[in-house]
Amino acid sequence: MKKFVVVLAAGKGTRMKSKLYKVLHQVCGKSMVEHVVEAAQAIKPDKIVTVVGNGAEKVKTVLAGKSEFVLQKKQLGTGDAVLTAEKQLAQEDGATLVITGDTPLFTSKTLQKLFDYHQNKGNAATVLTAQAPNPYGYGRIIRDEQDNVLRIVEQKDGSPEELKIKEINTGVFCFDNKQLFTALKQVTNDNAQGEYYLTDVLEILRNNNQRIGAYKMHDFSESIGVNDRIALAQATKIMQKRINEQHMREGVTFVDPDTAYIDADVKIGSDTVIEGNVVIKGKTVIGNNCLITAGSRIIDSQISNKVTITSSTIEGAKMADHSDIGPNSHLRTNSIIEAGVHIGNFVEVKNAEIGQNSKVGHLTYVGDATLGKDVNVGCGTIFANYDGVQKDHTTVGNRSFIGSGSTLVAPVNVADHAFIAADSTITKDVSQYDMAIARGKQVNKPNYWHRLPLANDPNWQ
Repeated sequence: MKKFVVVLAAGKGTRMKSKLYKVLHQVCGKSMVEHVVEAAQAIKPDKIVTVVGNGAEKVKTVLAGKSEFVLQKKQLGTGDAVLTAEKQLAQEDGATLVITGDTPLFTSKTLQKLFDYHQNKGNAATVLTAQAPNPYGYGRIIRDEQDNVLRIVEQKDGSPEELKIKEINTGVFCFDNKQLFTALKQVTNDNAQGEYYLTDVLEILRNNNQRIGAYKMHDFSESIGVNDRIALAQATKIMQKRINEQHMREGVTFVDPDTAYIDADVKIGSDTVIEGNVVIKGKTVIGNNCLITAGSRIIDSQISNKVTITSSTIEGAKMADHSDIGPNSHLRTNSIIEAGVHIGNFVEVKNAEIGQNSKVGHLTYVGDATLGKDVNVGCGTIFANYDGVQKDHTTVGNRSFIGSGSTLVAPVNVADHAFIAADSTITKDVSQYDMAIARGKQVNKPNYWHRLPLANDPNWQ
């Protein structure tokens, strides 16, 4: 049997109070609609059609290559939204799953179970339901005495007795495709909202003596729909727990998983230890046997094996095996830290490559530079890379020594085995084996203390 998926993503989401369209709000590094479409992709449907409206071009950009698109010009309800996919799907034989783009927690496993149940029961329509601890705001499942699904009643249209029911419509359905589009043309907007409800299709099919079923999922949390910032935070918390648990199953240690935030696309190797209050985002890849301590933040970076990151920020950077950084240091975009490199505390590196086994101990800025192997950079060194108009490059050769408090003014080249004396300002190239000293000579003023007013104060004698 062919499988099709329709994703409803046309709404603006006014309750989000945001300029960003609702389905584009992110949960653990991906927009909600991306989570939905990727879960749908995993069950290998023959076609995915996303219904767009508000923010259509931005949604299309996010889902480019993952879905076909149809435009709902006016938001007239879920039934009208699905009907916009008529040209793409109405003539197809098979089953169509309908899911909303603001439900990012559904798993592909649940969607596949719904398809399988629908097919095995031979239903014209199957509703994915759940038992809600607090069903307010959800459509209620109305069953007959034989437990068959009669209809779904929306919150605003339900009677007091109907609204006591806790089995809710998750907003996900599976339909016989051709019967779906035939029934959609019979749906009216005679309801409190004046909209065309997709749920009315169930009653139309039942009146035509078609079988209506319901598959009750076990985990209600998957069904959470996001309509405001509170629900967005709840969905993020659930997704965060799901992601962390999966990493733990694969051999990652979390000291405090409740406070470690890991994006959905992050990859982490086994025997890596992640302490609390760590944030790892984007397309970051972390190797085996690493240690990420509390307060660290890593974004879109490549971290190799046996790396230690101590309370530091890494953005768009690479760290090779056995390197370490921190505490309180910062690797910015295009920083490459080679094997065995030590980056100490309060160091900032930007657009620079630091060669194997080099050391940048503390209180230093390295910007737009290439450092060779076994270089030692003393405390308080500045690679001055910006002249007010453009940024220039500094090169330091292998086994060179940069004394504390030095400033290297780019563009400048320091050759292999060269030395920079402490507190020097280097503006010219330094040749191999040379020492550069660029500072004023020391002058001692004899008896200077006696010139001070305090010299005659007995408390200062």
